[in-house]
Amino acid sequence: MADHTYDVLVIGSGPAGESAAIAAVKAGKKVAVVERRPLVGGNCAHKGTIPSKALRHAVKQIIRFNSSTLFRDLGDTRWLSYPRVLQSASKVIPKQVDLHTENLIRHRVTLHTGAASFLDSHTVSVSMEDGRRETISAEYIVLATGSRPYRPDDVDFTHPRVYDSDTILDMRHTPRHMIIYGAGVIGCEYASIFSGLGIHIDLINNRDRLLSFLDDEISDALSYHLRDNGVTVRHSEEYSRIEAGDHSVTLHLQSGKRLKADAILWCNGRSGNTDRLNLEAAGLEADGRGNLKVTQDYRTGVDNIFAVGDVVGWPSLASASYDQGRAVAAVITNQPSKPVTGVPTGIYTLPEISSIGKTETELTAAKVPYEVGRALFKNTARGQISGEDVGMLKLLFHAETLELLGVHCFGAQAAEIIHIGQAIMSQNGEGNTIQYFLDTTFNYPTMAEAYRLAALDGISRINRR
Repeated sequence: MADHTYDVLVIGSGPAGESAAIAAVKAGKKVAVVERRPLVGGNCAHKGTIPSKALRHAVKQIIRFNSSTLFRDLGDTRWLSYPRVLQSASKVIPKQVDLHTENLIRHRVTLHTGAASFLDSHTVSVSMEDGRRETISAEYIVLATGSRPYRPDDVDFTHPRVYDSDTILDMRHTPRHMIIYGAGVIGCEYASIFSGLGIHIDLINNRDRLLSFLDDEISDALSYHLRDNGVTVRHSEEYSRIEAGDHSVTLHLQSGKRLKADAILWCNGRSGNTDRLNLEAAGLEADGRGNLKVTQDYRTGVDNIFAVGDVVGWPSLASASYDQGRAVAAVITNQPSKPVTGVPTGIYTLPEISSIGKTETELTAAKVPYEVGRALFKNTARGQISGEDVGMLKLLFHAETLELLGVHCFGAQAAEIIHIGQAIMSQNGEGNTIQYFLDTTFNYPTMAEAYRLAALDGISRINRR
């Protein structure tokens, strides 16, 4: 007989797990969460979204200070070591842990601390740090175990000069030169962060352009600004081997190039945290990257077991994970639900990027007659006041109906600005056209005013035809 029995058991306390647990409680279910870490919040709070974005914010403040003529009157430019900046950024983590802990307590979600593994499709064993074990059974089980950096077997991650996106948050020195292998979202974000600290970066991209899922113009802008900040971007390269020594690390590429640096940061993909769950006992099997396949309602191949968040792969965003958690709770409790779609991208490079909807390439391939409206931040009053003269807002809309088809933003506050366009795109009928931006009064001066300027630019292109 199990030590504990619940209606719903959630494994993992990150964004997906927390939201699933709380939504299930609100629907009247008896719910528990198993978390292997001693503190809740998952990878998002401890190793991923929160610490990396806090680190980025600290670096942005340093850049602003060193580039501002106002502060230059106070003295010379300031250089801060990576450990010192990291120490400042890390102060947000305990605040996040307290917030998530209080949220679970307030909603009366029972928390079990330990590593969970399946005994059968309704039962898990939880191994605690002191060696004790407890058995938990539940009618429904939600896997929200998240992901971790992918580590190929031929790379020695125990070497003190070899890091991944988790261990980089424990680096206790400031390299003069760093190689970042992998130019996905995480690689580009860290390239921005470290170049902002004055570290020379070699960014190795396996593909022929950066973040190819973005609109080409936005991808090009990112590539330009990374290079402008001293990042050397190398496209279409694959590693052959990594040679790490006492004083340096050398990356051997299949093209024959050899790059030498003080450290290497491996950012080439992620793996779902499923290898310790004993999935076979529950009748489940993960793919080669540890991810689980699910249906539109997040059900796995076993009817009572669901999976949400990074462990199911794309889009692997904290924002989507929160919504997936609520959606799966709705499925379990027989409430109306729908799959999470229309998720905006949020890429926290310097400057940041956010987009939603179609790109120019996609619209061209679909033979949709579209037009473009742009607003450069340097032409907005708020941008000039705040010194945010880099970036733009780009609107893609149907040339005949004026329906808003895509919003792409590059620059300061892009991840905030995008939500205005997202709201308009979600409207029905004539409410989802750029006419809204022409008819609406925006606060002045604001960055949001860029929507009016971009819409005016787009309409002027239509009128010139």
